[in-house]
Amino acid sequence: MHAMLFGFSLGFSLILAIGAQNAFVLKQGLKDEHVLLVCFICALSDALLILFGVSGFHVLVASFPSLVIIARFGGAAFLFVYGLISFYNALRVQEGLQPSEIKSNSAWQSALTCLAFTWLNPHVYLDTVVLLGSVSTQFTGQVSWFAAGAMSSSFVFFFALGYGARLLRPVFAEARAWRILDFLIGCVMWAIALRLVFLT
Repeated sequence: MHAMLFGFSLGFSLILAIGAQNAFVLKQGLKDEHVLLVCFICALSDALLILFGVSGFHVLVASFPSLVIIARFGGAAFLFVYGLISFYNALRVQEGLQPSEIKSNSAWQSALTCLAFTWLNPHVYLDTVVLLGSVSTQFTGQVSWFAAGAMSSSFVFFFALGYGARLLRPVFAEARAWRILDFLIGCVMWAIALRLVFLT
């Protein structure tokens, strides 16, 4: 139980910060658009990466840093483009909109975007595969409990974020709120992209 609680708390703390993936889930929740699909993809992807990490995959990643470098620059390019789209949306909205009136993406578009935010983000590999994988070695004989705790934290967090976003919908009944959100999301995307490019 100690290993599971430790895994849950560590996993939760790693994904708590507002990053590109979390910002996307938040916006999907506000729009009430494919929320179940997006939350499930994020949580399942995290769970698979955690499983790889505790299974010893973190050693492979440490041995071949080029894997992280490829994800790093690919992720930076993706985040730059998505940030540009967010800035464009911030300028385009001119009148009050309800989430249901916003142009919707198909389930495939939402799923592919969600997968890109997850699998093209090197921070996800560093957190789930390398860090959690390394910490799991401290729990000899209880690695499965540690992994279960870390995996469950991802499901709890993403579903709480995606479905909890509906509580903020009254605020986003005005166009100004959507413009501010899109602008902030664009800033987050570009900040992370720049950070990835200039990592030393």
